[in-house]
Amino acid sequence: MYTPSKQKTITLKHFYIHNEKQIGLEFRPDKTINVFIKSLPNIKWSNEFGIAYIKNNHTNLASIFKVFKGIAWINGSHFFPKTKSKLNNTPVTVNDFRKRKPILNYRTCPESYLLKLELKQYSINTAKTYIQLFEKFINHYKDNELASIDENDIRLYMQQLVQLGKSHSYINQMINSIKFYYEVVLQMPNRFYSIERPRKRETLPKVISLQEVQSIIKSTNNIKHRCIVSLLYSAGLRRSELLNLKLEDIDSKRMVITVKHGKGNKDRLTILSESVLIDLRTYFKTWKPKTYLFEGKNNEQYSTSSVLQIIKKATKKAGIRKNVTPHTLRHSFATHLLENGTDLRYIQVLLGHSSTRTTEIYTQVAINNIKLIKSPIELLNLK
Repeated sequence: MYTPSKQKTITLKHFYIHNEKQIGLEFRPDKTINVFIKSLPNIKWSNEFGIAYIKNNHTNLASIFKVFKGIAWINGSHFFPKTKSKLNNTPVTVNDFRKRKPILNYRTCPESYLLKLELKQYSINTAKTYIQLFEKFINHYKDNELASIDENDIRLYMQQLVQLGKSHSYINQMINSIKFYYEVVLQMPNRFYSIERPRKRETLPKVISLQEVQSIIKSTNNIKHRCIVSLLYSAGLRRSELLNLKLEDIDSKRMVITVKHGKGNKDRLTILSESVLIDLRTYFKTWKPKTYLFEGKNNEQYSTSSVLQIIKKATKKAGIRKNVTPHTLRHSFATHLLENGTDLRYIQVLLGHSSTRTTEIYTQVAINNIKLIKSPIELLNLK
């Protein structure tokens, strides 16, 4: 069942970048938001602030609310300080798509599509993404009967998306939304099995050394910042998982951390380091958090951009020129465990991966075996 508390949130903030007023969009890492945010006109990313931004004008502001209607709740409390933002912030359900007013020459999602999403209990965010993308597709072929659309029609549409520069994630989500109708709603399994998906670029995880992790932790400004960086690394946490931690999730008797509603809405246990626990106790006595382990003003949940800024500042202070992010620390955690002989299956459990295939990527960056191999240049007499 959908509840507003689980809805994705984008917080609007005022920024002044390149001598122009900008609208900052702060959100937790999320594939759905990433897909739709790229449709905003001239959207850019600030590595310095860890935030997306767009030129501040009425047209762009309206575009934000239009694009994310039903996808994410727009928090305008920082952007509209004296008034509450009421633009499209009412939680949207699948049923709301049924109640929409008809738009001239616009083909809406079939009732059978909406019903199947509800019966199969798809998450509300996945359902909204499928509905909006499938409607884009069927309106591209608005003069065609849905049953008459074939593989070639879909290929031509995908080709157009590629030519428009749409991302790998966007195109994959589009294919999923189309396949859902023909293969799940109309019950024609593998109807479009032969449709080519874009090849995902294979990139290695970014990893830093043990010494660099140590330097970053030692370069934090205070005990709170030290605990944030230490926990990300020592427990292999995602940034969103760190921010969702509550006081009761830290079990000092069993020396484990309970990660609730992680990626895929899964719970798991991970390591609670003894040295980190000592720091956490000092932090708790000083900062006295009420609900969440890390809180901002008025005991609100700590922000994603604040975590990134802590790491960026500590990295710079440590004299490290690499681009270190919260996920870099998670990657380093897994790689360092592997280099020290930890079984890949245990690392899989600690990271919350569904398959060891995902975890196996770290075998490509673990250097304990590589260091044993001597380059053939050592056989040459170059003196």
